[in-house]
Amino acid sequence: MRSHFKHEFAFIQNRKAFFIVSGIMVALAIVGICVRGLVFGIEFQGGTEIDFRSTGDVTIEQMRSALADNDESNATVQTSVTDGESGFLVRSESTDPTVATSHAEAVAQALGLSDDSFQVTTIGPDWGADITRSSATAFGLAILLIIAFVTWRYEFKMSLTAVASLVHDLVITVGIYAWTGTPITPNVVAALLTIMGYSLYDTVVVFDRMNENAKTLHDGRHRTFHQIANYSINEVIMRTINTSISSLVPVIAMLVFGGSTLHDFAFAMAIGLILGSYSSIGIASPFLSMWKTREPKWAKLEKRYGAGLVAVDSGETKVSAVAAGADVDKG
Repeated sequence: MRSHFKHEFAFIQNRKAFFIVSGIMVALAIVGICVRGLVFGIEFQGGTEIDFRSTGDVTIEQMRSALADNDESNATVQTSVTDGESGFLVRSESTDPTVATSHAEAVAQALGLSDDSFQVTTIGPDWGADITRSSATAFGLAILLIIAFVTWRYEFKMSLTAVASLVHDLVITVGIYAWTGTPITPNVVAALLTIMGYSLYDTVVVFDRMNENAKTLHDGRHRTFHQIANYSINEVIMRTINTSISSLVPVIAMLVFGGSTLHDFAFAMAIGLILGSYSSIGIASPFLSMWKTREPKWAKLEKRYGAGLVAVDSGETKVSAVAAGADVDKG
């Protein structure tokens, strides 16, 4: 087997290191979700969002004090920047638009802001429940369709490892939202669904190479599945890197210059693109390789030749003499 590289990178051989890194990230994400909890936008739970713009020298302490003086002591306050001017994004539990508007007007007057310096958006709890239900349905249906498609196109083991990789990416992404206290909005849900598509695409590209290499390497009766998997990853690694970089460029541009409207979407996309590229190589491929190696055909080859298979400088692979009874593979 000849790779694009003089020396193949040992991804599968170092799978334990990937598992340890992922295990730590997933554990931290779960701790963050359990301890800090998730902050949902008003679109999911109902409430009011007041966007104060061009607030000048007003400090966040002054904003909180003005809100407390006008019956909004429980509101959360975040600084924001719109069109290069500083402001505040205030979220409260009030679902009455008349009351919320009167409170915003009183706060603006107390801080010396103009009447057109804020925008009030109020969403009722019923609408938020509909959004939550629709989002959960979209995620569940997407997972089922992914399992069905990958099983139809390849095999059931690939579909489950692909979904495990997706869950890995989503849990870590949500954990980062928990630790940073970033609100989860419909934009974030849209980004998470997009992440699922990107992560699956990258994983399927690697699986497709594994599937083809396992079928077509007629000279590979001494190849173990671990070796085929590692070779397949090395075949497509440059495509993964190039696709990730070209996808990240516009996302980072949105993150830096897109303002508060696109920030939520771009933040989730940036995390997801990086994790999707990593998990297809560090999680999905090693899990599939380990699972396939348990099959009688591959287990027999692994037992007989696994310990003796070594990569050589030419990029080809041969069977070491230490494999008892093994014929030397001319590659």
